[in-house]
Amino acid sequence: MLIEAVNIHKLYPGPLHVLKGVDLTIDAGEVVAIVGPSGAGKSTLLHILGGLDVPKEGQVMFNGQDLYGLSDIKRAQARNTDMGFVFQSYHLLPELTALENVILPAMIKENSGKTSKLEFAGLKLLEQLGLEARSSHRPNQLSGGEQQRVAIARALMNGPKVVFCDEPTGNLDSVSGQVVMNTLLGLNATHGVTVVIVTHDEKIALRTQRVIAMKDGSLELPILSPAMPSK
Repeated sequence: MLIEAVNIHKLYPGPLHVLKGVDLTIDAGEVVAIVGPSGAGKSTLLHILGGLDVPKEGQVMFNGQDLYGLSDIKRAQARNTDMGFVFQSYHLLPELTALENVILPAMIKENSGKTSKLEFAGLKLLEQLGLEARSSHRPNQLSGGEQQRVAIARALMNGPKVVFCDEPTGNLDSVSGQVVMNTLLGLNATHGVTVVIVTHDEKIALRTQRVIAMKDGSLELPILSPAMPSK
């Protein structure tokens, strides 16, 4: 088990009770989709699992550690070292090249090593994603699908145990979306990276190993995708 969430509640002013006692476990090496209508709490749950948003109540165990028992600094270090994030908006820095965007998390990481070593590792990631010829291009010179693959490379730069994806194909056409999904599934198959995807796209969800449905801040019964057998 890589992630265990117990009795997760999240409230916003209003009060708006976004998550209502969510219990969830995710094993290492799983590819999981979280689906549900807008406002169901999918993105909020993903952010809490990834240490980006503090729950009002409950506990998240990540790789044996109480994620919200850590200091802010230690939790940030865990995000940088053990987690990668891919969002619907690519969040690439416009003034940096594709390669510079990819190696940025490693530059932030303490004791990350020489820049030349990081650039070599970043170029290998871009090569794996078919972007070696685009390494010196800035985001405005890349297509949406290319920008999202750069974001995936950045998420993988520090060798995370899990990649959290929030609507990663939401801004892409169907062909680019399938390329991005193939990339994520390929990384899981070749490197065993755990992938957790929030999506509205049924076709994307049905390619995962497990589909978890949410409604009104709670989990519905997990649905096993017919595309892949359970591990």
